[in-house]
Amino acid sequence: MKQVAVVCNYKLNPSRIGGMDRFFVAYDRKCKAQGCVVKWFFSGGKRFSFYKDLDIEICPDFSVENCFLNFQRKEKREFDFIVTHFVELCTSFFREVKNNGQPYIISVDHNPRPLNGFPIKKRLKNKLKGRLNSKYIDRFVGVSNYTRDQILNDYGHGLRSKTEVIYNGIDTGVYKKRTEENFGKFIVASHLRPSKGIQDLIHAVAILPTEFKNMIEIDIFGEGPMEQELKEVVKNSNLMEHFNFKGSSPDLPDLFQHYSYMLQPTYMECFSLSILESLASNVPVITTPVGGNTEVIVAGQNGFIFEAGNVLELSKMIEEILAKKKTISKPVHKVVEENYYLDKMVGDHAALLNL
Repeated sequence: MKQVAVVCNYKLNPSRIGGMDRFFVAYDRKCKAQGCVVKWFFSGGKRFSFYKDLDIEICPDFSVENCFLNFQRKEKREFDFIVTHFVELCTSFFREVKNNGQPYIISVDHNPRPLNGFPIKKRLKNKLKGRLNSKYIDRFVGVSNYTRDQILNDYGHGLRSKTEVIYNGIDTGVYKKRTEENFGKFIVASHLRPSKGIQDLIHAVAILPTEFKNMIEIDIFGEGPMEQELKEVVKNSNLMEHFNFKGSSPDLPDLFQHYSYMLQPTYMECFSLSILESLASNVPVITTPVGGNTEVIVAGQNGFIFEAGNVLELSKMIEEILAKKKTISKPVHKVVEENYYLDKMVGDHAALLNL
């Protein structure tokens, strides 16, 4: 039986069961059906019932990379495959792993890049890391065409032959579809950090004409280091009746249907699961052209695109939607059901183990 270790810089959270949680569980089931034994390593959080069938190590006191290396040294267990998610690429970690039993290493890149690219020092460092350590990774996987291109730009175009795209996918069956317009109700589903641009959204609402401002209500689902600051901005802008901070919720598959649009004013993205979740719920998306967003969002068909950081453009777009000058009249869920579904994602990743 093939021995597989999956190393994830990802924290388990029972109050947030999202697309990646469903992928991990489905991937574990698929691998076992293919005759594999799977060991999971997560960077933090705690095990809960959703993960009851997985063999898990939680690594709260070390980086997940060091946790895995310590496990190998202590248990003397050799793996045929090492798969990483959300782990930095081309570090010395991969050299250490490769030198312990010669496993086949697959590294999946979910990590977004800055809007204007890395500074020159970081770019040079990445090139050096690619030259030194990329040979220890057997297969690079980007979650979008954008991500694949960034892997090649960061670590060297010589990696093209062993780099491929496997799009993220979601379990479309768990998302209840919007059947009513729910006009004026918007949802944000996001980690609350500066790169997600929620501060821009608040400022965009603040400058709306009063008649349109009075029409809008925005529920923000998520947690993060910027939460208190965002609440202060809302309070100082006299927008408390228009913004509701809901925290993390495992019930988003049932909740998306109650909104007219999802707002995602992000500066950084690889391939957004939140976009797929919103579309699967038949809720169009207002977002920026960063990362792989434009690989799924077609302006005027299943959402609208504005320039990242452009508060005036975002405000004008919201105003035109509220004035019904911009509308999405056709269902928007088909693109996810036909192209970005969980079974396809799981099957494509599991196929990498069939060497």
